[in-house]
Amino acid sequence: MCGIVGHVGLKNSVSNVVEGLKRLEYRGYDSAGVCFKSKKSELKLCKKSGKLQNLIDSLEEVDLENSHACIGHTRWATHGEVNDTNAHPHLAENIGIVHNGIIENATKLKSELKSEGMKFLSETDSEVFLGLVVRAFKTTKTLQEAVSIAFKQIEGNSAFLIMDKDREEIVAIKRGAPLVCGSQSHGSDIFTSSDPYALVGMADTIYFPEDEVICVLDIKTDPLIQFFELDGSYSKRFLMQEQEMNLELSEKGEFEHYMLKEIHEQPALIRSFAQYYSNLGGISFHSLTGIEPKLIHVVACGTAWHAGLVIKNFVEKFNKIPCNVEQASEFRYRNPLLLEGELGLFISQSGETADTLAAQELCTKSGLKTISVVNVEGSTLYRNCDENMLIRAGIEIGVASTKAFTQQVLTGYLYSSALLKKFEDGYYIKEFNLLADRIDSILNRSEEIEEIASEIYNKKGFIFTGRGSYFPIALEGALKLKEIAYVHAEGYAAGELKHGPIALIDEEMVNIAIVGKELYDKTVSNIQEVKARRGIIVTIGPEGDASLEEMSDYYIGLNYTDLGDLAPLYVNVVNQLLSYYMAKFKGTDIDKPRNLAKSVTVE
Repeated sequence: MCGIVGHVGLKNSVSNVVEGLKRLEYRGYDSAGVCFKSKKSELKLCKKSGKLQNLIDSLEEVDLENSHACIGHTRWATHGEVNDTNAHPHLAENIGIVHNGIIENATKLKSELKSEGMKFLSETDSEVFLGLVVRAFKTTKTLQEAVSIAFKQIEGNSAFLIMDKDREEIVAIKRGAPLVCGSQSHGSDIFTSSDPYALVGMADTIYFPEDEVICVLDIKTDPLIQFFELDGSYSKRFLMQEQEMNLELSEKGEFEHYMLKEIHEQPALIRSFAQYYSNLGGISFHSLTGIEPKLIHVVACGTAWHAGLVIKNFVEKFNKIPCNVEQASEFRYRNPLLLEGELGLFISQSGETADTLAAQELCTKSGLKTISVVNVEGSTLYRNCDENMLIRAGIEIGVASTKAFTQQVLTGYLYSSALLKKFEDGYYIKEFNLLADRIDSILNRSEEIEEIASEIYNKKGFIFTGRGSYFPIALEGALKLKEIAYVHAEGYAAGELKHGPIALIDEEMVNIAIVGKELYDKTVSNIQEVKARRGIIVTIGPEGDASLEEMSDYYIGLNYTDLGDLAPLYVNVVNQLLSYYMAKFKGTDIDKPRNLAKSVTVE
């Protein structure tokens, strides 16, 4: 869950790498560092714990001229506490590395290297790989050979960038972790990173290497980026793609935080999403209709798992196909029953979520067809699945996912439609546009929601409740609040309150109650149970409902008319805004919440 960036070229490599790290700080912000070649052809380290700005400030005192090769890193700590020593890069005998992932057999390998007299400075597993490379380099002719020998000895999912003092080149390799390389059509700058977003505006051609492919970046070779198998033979196991992202799309503009900007982007994304697939006449989904599964295993993590719960409702209601919605971190460890004719549906914003990738691999090995609901074309999940459904959410910087959730659910809705073969005449455009209009109306009421947030943000706890199709929205609302406001929040099916959680209710506990048209009377009864125990009631319900408004301490009335099965997405935007404003009043780092990273590439 770290960000790694490398550059080789004629210009100042450090500035290029730092620019890439700025874009990847959402992947890890415990510490940051760079390793680069000095004028004397020695490798120099500069690394600092804390935010990336600490590194940038320290670089002002360093002579960076003529640095034509550099690797950099933003860290989300796994092995070893957060300090300057454990920060990456790591350097030994003029070989430097950065690492994203976990070396599962690091303890055993470290003991072996120590027995040979090798010294370790940090607590990280990453330094173990450096030790293996240093050892192998003593008996090989090239850094590439040394990396190959070392890589064969480690277990687990990892990506590495490696450089040494004698060459202006970077060697990169990965297994089960994200890695891309990039080049310019006009120019001699070449790049590598854990995320194509780091290279927007710097590289116009992106290469996605497969696992255990060694990438060598060297401006003195032709081509500038070469790919090799571990045995040294040339490899063709990579995907080339033109870079189409626009850096301006990732800037905050008038908004104080990326999260708020991304909440506000949702109406436009919904409209363009509907128009895009309408223009194609559903052609992107045509092959999916040939897969008529007996059962669907929907597998995801976190917010994407909540999206899966909503998609399950669509598929079981409209298509009459049973769905199991599974948490990817648990899926393969419970020895799931996977039978012929079943389908794996995998949801991930980044397409690099380690647990989800492992679950997809298990389904493939078990003979199941697999489909992704993913945001990043060319990502590992995208490449590994039989079919893909792009959610077209654009770049999402805020660690707490907002617009990606909406797009994931809408993509699932279109998948259900594809199974019904109901793409004719773009029948869904009207309902998607209506949803966008209603979300616009909520965004125009932000001050009202902010005012409610100002009065409840310091309460001791929050219970989100909903029934039927609103239950997943209750779960997602609680997750958002936990992620960015650091308060205790839980999501429950409203009818479950009396089976235990109601013991928590008192005058300092807030119930954010979602009331739709389905199971209306029963949901209202559940609110009454909370009110009788002096809980604070924030109700999100139908506009103009006087009796419901009267029993609530705070009431947010919504126009559900004609939204049908898309109404839960409408409600969810209210939860997103409530969470955002409560976090703002608490003064937390909304876009970069503590202990979290955007792309979870470790188990």
